[in-house]
Amino acid sequence: MHPRAYREDMTDSGLAPTTGVLLAAGAGTRLGRGPKALLPFRGRTLVEVLADTLFDGGCREVVVVLGAEADHVRRSTDLGTYAVVENEHWGKGMAGSFRAGIDAAAPGNSIMVALVDQPGLTPTAVSRLLGSHRPGRVTAAAYPDESGRLKRRHPVIFDVGLRAEAAAAAHGDTGARSFLKAHPGLVDLVDCSDLCSGEDLDTKDQLHLLDG
Repeated sequence: MHPRAYREDMTDSGLAPTTGVLLAAGAGTRLGRGPKALLPFRGRTLVEVLADTLFDGGCREVVVVLGAEADHVRRSTDLGTYAVVENEHWGKGMAGSFRAGIDAAAPGNSIMVALVDQPGLTPTAVSRLLGSHRPGRVTAAAYPDESGRLKRRHPVIFDVGLRAEAAAAAHGDTGARSFLKAHPGLVDLVDCSDLCSGEDLDTKDQLHLLDG
């Protein structure tokens, strides 16, 4: 395995190591530019930069989940340092990608789920989330709304003891949302607004997010 793909756990925190799962299976239909994974970003592609962001922020390993035009994405990117899996049923929603990423992660690891369409994510934000995580809990990046109330966004860390239940609860295009709504007391929100933007790149008027 390539030396960037996996790092030894160098902490004494007692926490399970964390696998970064990057969901990059969507077709980017609303943008009309092909899969979001292949959008140009910082001289590379969005999927390459975001995979590095998870690893550089402290994830022990990274799993990239592809779907739409997966073969084309593989040929057009350098993801050889990370585990790459394919959700053949990506058109049925995010849940399949969520489960595929968890299944591919090392069994004893917690999971940090990130979305490829968040170009503002930084290694420092990933590091803050990892440092804030507590055993048996869910840790989510959060950003204040207009009233100043923190709203949950991605990335989200699922502790190793919760990952199977979260995967089983995932359905349709909601990913783990039903699990999170069913267990609000387990979720710790971590304000990352001073480190990065939590905005998703969904429509053409948001393409300016790629200028960063």
